[in-house]
Amino acid sequence: MSNADNQEVLLSKAGSSTHKLQFLKLERWQWWFLVALNIIFLVVGQAAAVLLGRFYYDQGGNSKWMATLVQTAAFPVLFIPLFRIPSSKNSSTSSTTPSITLLLSIYFFLGVLLAGNNMLYSTGLLYLSASTYSLICATQLAFNAVFSYFINSQKFTILVLNSVIVLSLSASLIAVNDKSEIPSGVSNGKYILGFLCTLAASAIYSLLLSLMQLSFQKVLKRETFSVVLEMQIYTAFVATCASIIGLFASGEWKSLHGEMESFGKGSSSYVMTLVWTAIAWQVCSVGVVGLVFVVSSLFSNVISTLSLAITPIASVIVFHDKMNGVKVIAMLMAIWGFVSYIYQNYLDDVKVRRRQSDVSESRNNSLCC
Repeated sequence: MSNADNQEVLLSKAGSSTHKLQFLKLERWQWWFLVALNIIFLVVGQAAAVLLGRFYYDQGGNSKWMATLVQTAAFPVLFIPLFRIPSSKNSSTSSTTPSITLLLSIYFFLGVLLAGNNMLYSTGLLYLSASTYSLICATQLAFNAVFSYFINSQKFTILVLNSVIVLSLSASLIAVNDKSEIPSGVSNGKYILGFLCTLAASAIYSLLLSLMQLSFQKVLKRETFSVVLEMQIYTAFVATCASIIGLFASGEWKSLHGEMESFGKGSSSYVMTLVWTAIAWQVCSVGVVGLVFVVSSLFSNVISTLSLAITPIASVIVFHDKMNGVKVIAMLMAIWGFVSYIYQNYLDDVKVRRRQSDVSESRNNSLCC
């Protein structure tokens, strides 16, 4: 896909010429600064959240619904940037405003989908090591390629296709890897369940991003950062409510006190682990939705794979995970896929600069004449 499509994919699909001009008024360095900032939020937040999630299980935590709840429970933190960032006066690209019923339906559907997705991720992380879990999550890019093609009309170049294939093969290596990395106390059946849950969660996550982008394009038709944050806040609120219902309906809430008392590092560490896990997930969410807004859902998903270069290595240091030859190859392939995509974006960015330069020269020549 071209960088022009990247920067304006949310806008062009909605037919918003006003916002196209608004994006073009951004200096090149300003656009890249926004991209870089959101990348940092996503990568650091995701890596920290995964490591803390694995730490929770390793120290005696066993509630999948609690692990699911903390992934969205800190959504009120997002009100801080929401209130501090002023809304654009020209943020609307349509004279009509979506009905409250339609908006509530979208937020409810995406929120429930998010809760189910988080539950699958929690189950996967319970039965897999942090490094294995992270490498399997790379398949979300391949899933997003399919969803973006059919739902968001994204186009792919050879380098992007190469990125998708390599990342898929990377995850496939993990699937056929020997089971020497299974966490203690986890049977082969649970290991397979963890693999399948993580794979399914990656697919749903990709679908969620594409549906979110489609909502911006066809329904909200306003691409301001405040609108993106509102989408994240409302869907996270619904997901949090669904997780709380699941926590009580499953009966896991009854064991939380005993879980806290028997936590390996103490009850204070138990509370702080959950708090910082929740905050880390929200930092990650800001980066994810920010990249969907500034670039596209596919780009956001690709950047998520960058954590593959961080989380497995961090897992070896923190949890002493084993990094056998298959894992090392899988990680290198994941990095290769990521670099392929980034290089394609660099080439597209150069083309856009040349086109803009040609347009400027043509305008100047016409004015001189």
